[in-house]
Amino acid sequence: MKVEKLLHMAGGAGDSSYAANSKIQEKAILKITPILDKAVSEVHKTLLPEKMVVADLGCSSGLNTFLVLTQVMKIIAKQCRLLELQPPEMQFFLNDLPGNDFNNIFQSLDYFEESVKTEKGAICVPHFVAGLPGSFYKRLFPSQSVHFFHSSYSLMWISQVPEGLESKGEYVSPNKGNIYIGKTSPPLVVKLYQDQFNIDFSLFLKLRFKELVPSGQMVLAFLGRKKKNIYNGELSSLWGLVSESLHSMVLEGIVEEEKLDSFNLPFYAPSMEEAKAVINAQGLFDIIHMQIFESNWDPYDDSDDDFVIDNVQSGANFAMCIRSVLEPIIASHFGASIVDELFTRFAMNVARHLVKEKTKLPVLILCLKKKQ
Repeated sequence: MKVEKLLHMAGGAGDSSYAANSKIQEKAILKITPILDKAVSEVHKTLLPEKMVVADLGCSSGLNTFLVLTQVMKIIAKQCRLLELQPPEMQFFLNDLPGNDFNNIFQSLDYFEESVKTEKGAICVPHFVAGLPGSFYKRLFPSQSVHFFHSSYSLMWISQVPEGLESKGEYVSPNKGNIYIGKTSPPLVVKLYQDQFNIDFSLFLKLRFKELVPSGQMVLAFLGRKKKNIYNGELSSLWGLVSESLHSMVLEGIVEEEKLDSFNLPFYAPSMEEAKAVINAQGLFDIIHMQIFESNWDPYDDSDDDFVIDNVQSGANFAMCIRSVLEPIIASHFGASIVDELFTRFAMNVARHLVKEKTKLPVLILCLKKKQ
């Protein structure tokens, strides 16, 4: 699987697009607002740059893309008023893989500019916005040129499916029947995924260290794991339901078994301890803040209850969210013709699961500061 070419969210603005089904991701961005406020304020107050460069890594498309930009400009505008300073010129870079719907972003720029103008207490910060296609597992910027990085719901995507998982010829994948770490996955599969995450996250930190100015900071939010037992991890449960849906289609002859056995997600949900261990091993960043918050699967369920009121509706809502994330990669591997049926089955599997357990999505939040 060529991840850089195939991994992207569903484009456009239709019913099944990412732009129309990214409320879960929006919640994460709003949750980190106080952390974002503190980090951006500190970088600006410490450096007082005339020009400030901010990059959003894994920006995707839709209104969430501009939510972070608006928040950053509000923070800078407020601080400049308090300090009686002229605001710096802001250069925003919106980064994602080449398959991302950058056209949707560019077409939404006018809406963004109008929203900034009509914002209460107008945000008078000169700013420029540019798209930047490319993998964040490669260098994206010149040395010491970026003041602040933000990334939300992106770093759980690893650079490749771990080597040794794909079935080839007579070689049968050790993860047969699973698309991620499942209950039947042998320890080898767990190790392959963990090793790939460690390699990729280490590389990410090294690259951003080179690109950040002294005292630059990053706020990162990505899906992780709270449960110690990796086989019983929250994301293992989620992807297990997708596996079950595909397997049922194999049994009915709709999907070829070989296709399922050769499909593994380029994804890993680490524990906070795993992420922290990589950061400490690299020794490039100080950890300013770290926390975990949980989000309900159903993006329209804001309750703290341990039960779901309407499991069928919640299953349908969550299925639309996951479809907007997985549809391009599923269609590329299995063919577009199975997509509707797959997510209809997935919605029913989620509904049944939510009767037994109201599983949540753990989101790891990290604020890192470049060491001197």
